[in-house]
Amino acid sequence: MSARTTRTRVLAAAALAVATLTLTACNNGEGVRDEGASAGTTSKPSSTPTSESQKNKETTTDAGQAASSSDSNSKPKDGKGAQNSSGSKGSSDSSGSQDSGPTRTSCTTANSRMTATVVSRPLNHLLLTVTNTGSKNCNVIGYPAVRFGEAQSVPPVFEDSKPQAVVTLAPGESGYAGVLLSAADGSGSNGYTAKSLQVYLNKDAGAAFKPSLPAKGVYVDDSISVTYWQQTMADALTW
Repeated sequence: MSARTTRTRVLAAAALAVATLTLTACNNGEGVRDEGASAGTTSKPSSTPTSESQKNKETTTDAGQAASSSDSNSKPKDGKGAQNSSGSKGSSDSSGSQDSGPTRTSCTTANSRMTATVVSRPLNHLLLTVTNTGSKNCNVIGYPAVRFGEAQSVPPVFEDSKPQAVVTLAPGESGYAGVLLSAADGSGSNGYTAKSLQVYLNKDAGAAFKPSLPAKGVYVDDSISVTYWQQTMADALTW
């Protein structure tokens, strides 16, 4: 074999080696499939969330909704809150502690008694005394409406005798009103002797008291007038 032929073969072998190196480099280069990674480790986005964090989030949301529903169901439906369970709102104890003052009512023939007394001073005056016989305070309001004998009308009141406040009687206490029967100087007219008396505690009262008069009766003329109910006997006999 000649030297030329030998050199040609050497060059051909070198060229083949270079081509092989080039091909190997191309297989590891860009744009060529890389066989180094395993197909089982490839992560591909999924349209259905299946990760543990997503499951935990769903579990938390469901728990929160259940708690909210439970809390809503436990609230009173009447909107009055927990105080309804104790029944304490707007209520008072059996002793009536919210009302520190004594209970009051009107004086009537059912809880009071009355007397009529002719007094020596001032002249021609009758004293009416009403006494609380009940167990609670009672009020006497206004002035007495008196009717002597067969009289068809009740006498007027001394307006100046009106007290500053309603007369309240505790159990056992008395209130008073004065009655001017006739003019002391005899100037009155249409006089007559009355032997019976009916007294209404005021012009709007119901049943009448019927206190006794002296057996000989009392003399009454058209000067007759009454006072408002008073807390004291002295005030009742001022007019």
